[in-house]
Amino acid sequence: MFRHQKELQYEVKVDRPDPMLARQVQEVLGGQFGEMTVMMQYLFQGFNCRGEEKYKDLLMDIGTEEIGHVEMLCALISQLLEGASPEDQAKAAEDPAIAAIMGGINPQQLIMSGLGAVPTNSNGVPWNGAYIVASGNLLADMRSNLHAETQGRLQVSRLYHMTKDEGVRTVFRKMLARDRYHQYQWLAAISELEEKNGVVVPASFPPEAEMEAQPEAYKLFNLSEGTESKEGPWARGTAQDGTGDFEYVSDPKPKGKAPKPGVPAPELHHDLTASVTDK
Repeated sequence: MFRHQKELQYEVKVDRPDPMLARQVQEVLGGQFGEMTVMMQYLFQGFNCRGEEKYKDLLMDIGTEEIGHVEMLCALISQLLEGASPEDQAKAAEDPAIAAIMGGINPQQLIMSGLGAVPTNSNGVPWNGAYIVASGNLLADMRSNLHAETQGRLQVSRLYHMTKDEGVRTVFRKMLARDRYHQYQWLAAISELEEKNGVVVPASFPPEAEMEAQPEAYKLFNLSEGTESKEGPWARGTAQDGTGDFEYVSDPKPKGKAPKPGVPAPELHHDLTASVTDK
């Protein structure tokens, strides 16, 4: 059961309207790594979570908090759009640089939502459920959550420097602080799960099933110009699970044969002759 409370998690009060900034803020609302994504990702992971209750409770706690963050950003965008008009769209487009970069004010905020937030990114591309990860594997999901929070916090940090509005910056600082904690939280969960099950996902795949390929698990192939990659810890030392040592292969050779596909049936109109590939 969800219950809405009218008060926002943190105060939202901009210093002045700024329709161009409202468009930019849409990215951290409805973009690939926006608040809508983490909200849906954590909630679906929580809905589907089996096993220890503490993980589900954690996911539902943070997922529900993210619903509040979506509402905060909607309030922020609405305030930034206060008083915006089609004339503002035309005025913004008068500056060639702004028109080239931003294309003016987001017309959807004028046409579709009546000066409100919309579930899209900063270019008007609709939010997509394919952005979320809810695999049913806790370690895989927690790592994905860390990635989402990392990208989301990075984008808010960049937006912070794109405005001098102290009211907007106050909201961003609160979000940055919470995103920092969320990174701590996912890191802690990842560490605990790795200690329990190991660092490789999925831990449940039987090791004996890949024994014949075991030597291939530790090699770094030099497949780009330069050899600097051999200096990293991924090219020497023992693997994180302790099962083998890394090896740098400076001149890797293919171990398979060149493919020789057969000729398709004539009805496929491939325009090939049998002599091309049948030998």
